[in-house]
Amino acid sequence: MIPETTAPERLDFIREIVAADIAAGRIRAPITRFPPEPNGYLHIGHAKSIALNFGIAAEFGGHCNLRFDDTNPVKEERAYIDAIERDIRWLGYDWGGATLHASDYFEQIYDWAVHLIRTGDAFVDDQSADQIRETRGTLTEPGRNSPYRDRSVEENLDLFARMRAGEFPNGARVLRARIDMTSPNVTLRDPVLYRIVHATHPRTGDAWCIYPTYDMAHGQSDAIEGVSHSLCTLEFENNRALYDWLIEHLPVPSRPRQIEFARLSLTYTVLSKRVLLRLVNEGHVRGWDDPRMPTISGLRRRGFPPEGIRDFAAMVGVARTDSVIEYGQLEYAVRAVLNRTAQRRFGVLDPIKVVIENYPEGQVETVEVVNNPEDSAAGTRSVEFGRELWIERDDFAEDPPPKFFRLAPGREVRLRNAYFITCTGVVKDAAGRVVELRCSFDPATRGGDAPDGRRPKATLHWVSASHAVPAEVRLYDHLFSRPDPGAEGDLFADLNPDSERIVRGAMLEPSLVDVGLGETVQFERLGYFTPDTDSRPGALVFNRTLTLKATWAKVQAKG
Repeated sequence: MIPETTAPERLDFIREIVAADIAAGRIRAPITRFPPEPNGYLHIGHAKSIALNFGIAAEFGGHCNLRFDDTNPVKEERAYIDAIERDIRWLGYDWGGATLHASDYFEQIYDWAVHLIRTGDAFVDDQSADQIRETRGTLTEPGRNSPYRDRSVEENLDLFARMRAGEFPNGARVLRARIDMTSPNVTLRDPVLYRIVHATHPRTGDAWCIYPTYDMAHGQSDAIEGVSHSLCTLEFENNRALYDWLIEHLPVPSRPRQIEFARLSLTYTVLSKRVLLRLVNEGHVRGWDDPRMPTISGLRRRGFPPEGIRDFAAMVGVARTDSVIEYGQLEYAVRAVLNRTAQRRFGVLDPIKVVIENYPEGQVETVEVVNNPEDSAAGTRSVEFGRELWIERDDFAEDPPPKFFRLAPGREVRLRNAYFITCTGVVKDAAGRVVELRCSFDPATRGGDAPDGRRPKATLHWVSASHAVPAEVRLYDHLFSRPDPGAEGDLFADLNPDSERIVRGAMLEPSLVDVGLGETVQFERLGYFTPDTDSRPGALVFNRTLTLKATWAKVQAKG
């Protein structure tokens, strides 16, 4: 079963291939796989791949495996495995069985490496990594054969067995395929299949000290699992020739087909795991789940709903060529979901006090406020109203500029679902800064309407001062200050110093105490917000998920 999406369905070239394979009788149903390396957290680019692999399998009555490509124990951690599984489930997908690992097949892959040695298609090379790199050639010059390329089968079998037994240090020897050092495809110039790595593996412990490379493990794992369509991004296009060569030269139980599609690139964003790891390790962000990070866990902490991410993946579709997607398109997809589903609440980020002088002291009443005008089933809630209120400082101007219609001396405005008030005076501190507003209210306008039909030009949100709950609010912007980070030099020089702004002393309506982690609400007129994992009873912390302004939609409308 695949989670629903509200984005329009698109038939892409991969789905056309799958449909053709079924129609021709080559397969009954597709078997796909999502094969993350457990060396970091998933990001928004992975979400596109997850939606594609799980989506195609579900749409055509097949199955998608979750298989960890755990062939590099130096960089892999159990914590990454747990985080990846958690993120996939949060997105709404389930692999419907056991989690698989390339390490499940280490013995079989080793046996197949021995098979390649026996057939003369692999040899043990004593050259260092630098020497192999130097003799590989370039795009315009052929490579040169290793001096160890013509070792006998017996010698290669002996050396490979001793590599497995741990007789040699890291880097002393590798196993290489014997293909063609003059191939125009550099990937086929005797690629490395096994290397020595003396490191404890998260799953197999110290059972192995040699590990297959990605190319040696990936296609063969696909074949063992009966994968019909191995979907990967375009950077693996040149590797397809090696993928197919290994399938053809090994006695594998099935013949999967590799198909490449364009990877996701977003403006103002970097999706390199190496860069994301640096951001975390160098303290530029709070961690892998920092709300500014493009990781799935970061987007979750920021308040993005999984449906919005799925809709975004459907909107951008699947293409054959790389392109850069506007970050605003992701925000548009998320905002569309939140506009339908998020409960409305009152919150004041930069409060200034309003005292309604003709409102009875000590009196408190409740007003009914709609929870979501887009969802009648969401109902209403009661909000306390009293003599002293908080409003946004930006909603008042002592000397209002042209087209400023909010509160000013002598001006009447509407308080949402409450009364009309008029500013009658201001109180300033010793520095001349306005610290309090004195107002009067019209009792006949309860509910926010006037019997005589008059209509103020501005409606303000508010919070009862005696009931307000203080909170810290974190306002987020792009982590990078330019749409193409690093295009003119050092990527880290493009970090946005204003990507996080912390507001202390915000005042929220009391019901926001009960908003749980993972729930996103709309602070009326301000944006969408969600509780942060740092939030505690008596010390609320909210993250701004998005502003209310949908710039990408406006750009699309003009286009």
